[in-house]
This record gives sequence, C-alpha cells and structure tokens, in this order.
Amino acid sequence: MTVTTRAAGPEDAAAITETVSAAFFDDPVWSWAFPDPALRSDQYSLWWPLWVDAGLRKESLWVTSGCEAATVWTPPGAAELSAEEAARVEPLLRRLLGAGADDVLEGIERFDAAHPHDEPHWYLSVVATHTDHRGAGLGVSLLEGDLARIDREHMAVYLESSNPANLDRYRRLGFVERGEFSLPADGPTVTTMWRTAR
Repeated sequence: MTVTTRAAGPEDAAAITETVSAAFFDDPVWSWAFPDPALRSDQYSLWWPLWVDAGLRKESLWVTSGCEAATVWTPPGAAELSAEEAARVEPLLRRLLGAGADDVLEGIERFDAAHPHDEPHWYLSVVATHTDHRGAGLGVSLLEGDLARIDREHMAVYLESSNPANLDRYRRLGFVERGEFSLPADGPTVTTMWRTAR
C-alpha cells in the first residue's frame, strides 16, 4: 500500500487535534492524566492543540494526506514548547483537572528529567493514528518516511512510549530501550527509546 504523506499546515490543525485525541483516548498515560472518560474528549480538545500548534510553528509536523495519522517532532536543539506556550501548561491543567493537575505536572517534570541532552537528536513527541484508521499501517508508513528524512541528516531520534503495546513496533524501526520511569500516584510506566544516527 502506498501512503501519501506531507508537511502539515495551519489549516490541518483541527483535523490533527481530532486524530490525536481519538488515538490517545484510551492511552495508558493520557487516560491516567485525564481520568474521567466523560470529560476526556472536551479536555483533549483544549489540551492537544497546544502541542499541535507547537509542531506547526516549528514546521515539524507531518501527516498522511487526510490527517488520518500525524507525527509531531521537535528538531535538534529546539525547545518542545516556546516560553509562551510552556507558560500556558499549568494554568490549562489546573482549569481542566483542578487538584488532579499536581500529579500531571509532576509527571511532565519526570518526562523532562528523562530527556537526554548529551547528543543532538530529533524528538518524536507525538505519533498518532485515528482509531477509524488503525491497523492499516498508516502511522508506521508515516513514521518510516519521517525517519528516512532524518537519516539523510545523520541524526539520532528519541521518543517516550506511553503504551507498552507499541514497543515492538518501535523496535522494528530501529529503536532500542534507553530506560523507563513511572508517573506519580501509581501511574503507568513510560519507556524511553533511542534510535542511533544512521
């Protein structure tokens, strides 16, 4: 199957947010962060645009032709969020989660603490396939195309896997486990993975 991929533009933001929200609805980490399934869709509609917009701003967000799958990247040496975007995280979480925001903010700090800084690399912050299109290989094909571009730059890649079900898929793409950390309040375990520069 041939999968057409392209760089995303601002006009794709709503469709990408929908794809990411659907893909992560039952994700171990993000369903832990937003534990009420009755509220989760509305919460995601406010949470994920922050990360989608950051990827669009950095021109490092790739999609399949109809935004059925999306990858959000941070280029080597760049911050995942700008200072202005990062300043919106805590107030947004407190508005969405109330007292539950404390554990999620601590979780975000654990993500940051695990992130390597000793070698330039691309950071894959989000890879998502809409549930309506899961199982068709769209996400893997999109990611393979992204990795081929990165390989031409001879750069390493780092990611965190929020779902153990995805580990074999990442291994097949050349990633190896780097470590793991647990989230607060008996939260799930996150696996960090690294793909050496080609």
